Amino acid sequence: MSDTLYLMVKYSLQPITALAFDARVSGAENVPPSGGLIVASNHISYLDPPLLGTWFPRVIHFMAKQELFDTPVFGPLIRAVHAFPVNREAGDRGAIRHALRVLKGGGVVGIFPEGRRNLDGEAQARSGAVLLASTAQCPVVPVALVGTRLAAKRLRASHVEVRIGKPMRFQGSARKPTKTELAAWTEELTHVIADLMESNADPKGADPGVLLRR
Repeated sequence: MSDTLYLMVKYSLQPITALAFDARVSGAENVPPSGGLIVASNHISYLDPPLLGTWFPRVIHFMAKQELFDTPVFGPLIRAVHAFPVNREAGDRGAIRHALRVLKGGGVVGIFPEGRRNLDGEAQARSGAVLLASTAQCPVVPVALVGTRLAAKRLRASHVEVRIGKPMRFQGSARKPTKTELAAWTEELTHVIADLMESNADPKGADPGVLLRR
């Protein structure tokens, strides 16, 4: 599938979101320029996927909930910009296979570890991101999205930030990671994203949003 539409949307949204939300990105130098990669981010707003896709240096194939693809217009649209469905209530082998194909082909897969918007901080991070990274033997880049919860309400006063951390690798002691390893890696990733959210407080008063539950 061509990246043309994705890139057209990306470069159209950059000036719009910079003006409307005072959006900016930091840590772009941490992103490997090529090779399979997973992007793992906190999730507090419907604006998170488009803002992350707009400001992340590489094209992201987002893993998104199945329900989004059932709508007549929105479903085909997000498919056209590389999103693919996952059943959040069961182990979706089809989604996993698709993600692995993207990663092994040198692409980027975007995952929100909580599996849904984490509005109250009660959503537990899941192990999908680290499991895929271990299986595909590719790094995970942690990302903190700051201020997106207020972006739609306060516009420029929201000061949206996309904070990109350094790549992380998760390789187990055996070919297949154990439950203990997956739990430990998920905890580690959660801590790193939370630290990115808490660091470099915005002097303009940006709302950091809800931290991932540790």
